[in-house]
Amino acid sequence: MTSAAAGAVVVGGGQAGFSVASTLRASGYEAPITVIAAEPHPPYQRPPLSKKAHTDPQDLRVELVPESFYRDRDIDLRLGDEAISLELADRTVLTGTGARVSYDHLVLATGARNRPLPVPGAELSGVHALRSLDEALAIGRALTKARDVVVVGGGFIGLELARAALAHGVRVTVVELADRLLGRAVSAELEPWLRQRHERAGVRILTGTAVRALEGTGRVERVVTDREVLPADLVVYGIGAVPRDELARRAGLAVRDGVLVDEQLRSVTDPRVSAVGDCARYPHPQADGPVRLESVQNAVDQGALVARRIAGSADTAGPYRSLPWFWSDQGDVKLQIAGLRSSGDEVRVAPGDAAERLVAYSFRDDLLVAVETLNWPAEHLAARRMLERRTPISAADLAGTTLGALARAGRTAEVRG
Repeated sequence: MTSAAAGAVVVGGGQAGFSVASTLRASGYEAPITVIAAEPHPPYQRPPLSKKAHTDPQDLRVELVPESFYRDRDIDLRLGDEAISLELADRTVLTGTGARVSYDHLVLATGARNRPLPVPGAELSGVHALRSLDEALAIGRALTKARDVVVVGGGFIGLELARAALAHGVRVTVVELADRLLGRAVSAELEPWLRQRHERAGVRILTGTAVRALEGTGRVERVVTDREVLPADLVVYGIGAVPRDELARRAGLAVRDGVLVDEQLRSVTDPRVSAVGDCARYPHPQADGPVRLESVQNAVDQGALVARRIAGSADTAGPYRSLPWFWSDQGDVKLQIAGLRSSGDEVRVAPGDAAERLVAYSFRDDLLVAVETLNWPAEHLAARRMLERRTPISAADLAGTTLGALARAGRTAEVRG
């Protein structure tokens, strides 16, 4: 069967897809809107899944809006269905239920999937990945019975899960293949401070360590690494994610670790198709080439820009230039990042005037491009304001002071044009 009307079709029911649909209606778009979501749950927040889902699952409320929101705005939310092919010439989407949905504008918000754990025993009971609400709840239930938890992967999700597990009073070991934690996200200068806080809390951390196998009789009992054998009755892994771009690839859209899009997030192959969120690779002025970012901010902002463009015109939307920012709550550690750092940047770490606070400033050509903070929300917000305004800050400007202090003193330069 084929939908009678066209309009906008959003493939993906995550934060990016919700941002597209809700902003379309808020921008006065009156044509039909269809959201095709593979999960059975209405669009929900993902950040709590690695935190509150394990400590307070009974009171977990992660839905973005009540289901009545979609009915009231005449948004056709199709849960538990999955887009299986695109017909670009006919501008239709074929779904797993056999529906053929026509579109004037198609937005791919398909997100990403966990990279699988490529070792023997990964299929054992008691081995979990975390991406969906159902997976988060399963981990939460398992934690109530666990004694020895091994977390494979020392990235954002791994460290958040490690501290959530520690709150249950279990023994926790993090195993990371790289020689340091958060290798892609956090500067080498800040990482030792972060690691020290987790180890002081009671998390055992093994970096430069490879997992060779998971072993047990039906259920995981131990993790075999290249250094030692670790007891484990629960294993959770988070070793990266890959974009869900196979739908675009099969349709003939340009793909390279994500759907390739232009400055307004239109497919470089077909301008009737856009991509947003974790599945999109786009040009950013602060990066050497097209980048793919996995963050709530990026998903929401990209979805909103595409919706405004569809509802109005390219001129009203403009190119996508939102400042990237990230956060991660890891037990008593709040890590926040503003801007995009590269490996060649100069990094300067400075302690705050209060215990447990820390900031790392990254400079490129002697101008501030990124700021990482530990337990310092005010400095993070100051960084976002100045970087969004493109306020030029040099290393000399920050000698012996902070961004917050500069702002309070009115010592920042004028915004660059």
